[in-house]
Amino acid sequence: MSHLIETRTRTPARPKRPFFLRRGPMEAIATVLIGLGFLMLFQPFLLVLYTYSLVTLLVGTVMFITVSKFPE
Repeated sequence: MSHLIETRTRTPARPKRPFFLRRGPMEAIATVLIGLGFLMLFQPFLLVLYTYSLVTLLVGTVMFITVSKFPE
Protein backbone atom coordinates (compact mmCIF):
# COMPACT_ATOMS: atom_id res chain seq x y z
CA MET A 1 0.00 0.00 0.00
CA SER A 2 2.85 2.37 0.65
CA HIS A 3 3.89 2.20 -3.00
CA LEU A 4 0.54 3.85 -3.93
CA ILE A 5 1.19 6.95 -1.87
CA GLU A 6 2.42 9.70 -4.07
CA THR A 7 5.24 11.75 -2.68
CA ARG A 8 5.80 15.29 -3.80
CA THR A 9 9.11 16.98 -3.75
CA ARG A 10 8.95 20.47 -2.42
CA THR A 11 10.65 23.23 -4.30
CA PRO A 12 13.06 25.13 -2.11
CA ALA A 13 11.72 28.51 -1.07
CA ARG A 14 13.43 31.47 -2.66
CA PRO A 15 15.10 33.78 -0.18
CA LYS A 16 13.23 37.02 0.36
CA ARG A 17 14.67 40.12 -1.19
CA PRO A 18 15.74 42.94 1.10
CA PHE A 19 13.15 45.67 1.67
CA PHE A 20 14.86 48.16 -0.63
CA LEU A 21 14.72 45.68 -3.54
CA ARG A 22 11.03 44.84 -3.31
CA ARG A 23 8.78 46.47 -5.89
CA GLY A 24 5.61 47.06 -3.89
CA PRO A 25 6.98 48.93 -0.86
CA MET A 26 9.41 50.98 -2.93
CA GLU A 27 6.66 52.05 -5.37
CA ALA A 28 4.62 53.18 -2.38
CA ILE A 29 7.57 55.21 -1.03
CA ALA A 30 8.15 56.77 -4.47
CA THR A 31 4.46 57.71 -4.73
CA VAL A 32 4.58 59.32 -1.29
CA LEU A 33 7.66 61.30 -2.34
CA ILE A 34 5.89 62.56 -5.46
CA GLY A 35 2.85 63.60 -3.40
CA LEU A 36 5.08 65.28 -0.82
CA GLY A 37 6.83 67.20 -3.60
CA PHE A 38 3.49 68.51 -4.87
CA LEU A 39 2.43 69.54 -1.39
CA MET A 40 5.74 71.33 -0.91
CA LEU A 41 5.30 73.07 -4.25
CA PHE A 42 1.83 74.45 -3.52
CA GLN A 43 2.21 75.52 0.10
CA PRO A 44 2.57 79.28 0.68
CA PHE A 45 4.27 79.31 4.10
CA LEU A 46 7.89 78.17 4.02
CA LEU A 47 10.29 79.13 1.26
CA VAL A 48 12.67 76.28 2.11
CA LEU A 49 9.94 73.71 1.35
CA TYR A 50 9.20 75.43 -1.95
CA THR A 51 12.92 75.46 -2.75
CA TYR A 52 13.31 71.69 -2.38
CA SER A 53 9.96 70.73 -3.92
CA LEU A 54 11.30 70.20 -7.44
CA VAL A 55 14.15 68.06 -6.16
CA THR A 56 11.68 65.95 -4.17
CA LEU A 57 9.43 65.55 -7.21
CA LEU A 58 12.33 64.52 -9.42
CA VAL A 59 13.71 62.02 -6.88
CA GLY A 60 10.27 60.45 -6.47
CA THR A 61 9.72 60.26 -10.22
CA VAL A 62 13.12 58.74 -10.99
CA MET A 63 12.70 56.34 -8.10
CA PHE A 64 9.27 55.25 -9.37
CA ILE A 65 10.58 54.71 -12.90
CA THR A 66 13.53 52.69 -11.62
CA VAL A 67 11.56 50.59 -9.14
CA SER A 68 8.80 49.80 -11.65
CA LYS A 69 11.41 47.80 -13.60
CA PHE A 70 11.97 45.42 -10.64
CA PRO A 71 10.38 41.96 -10.91
CA GLU A 72 7.35 41.31 -8.75
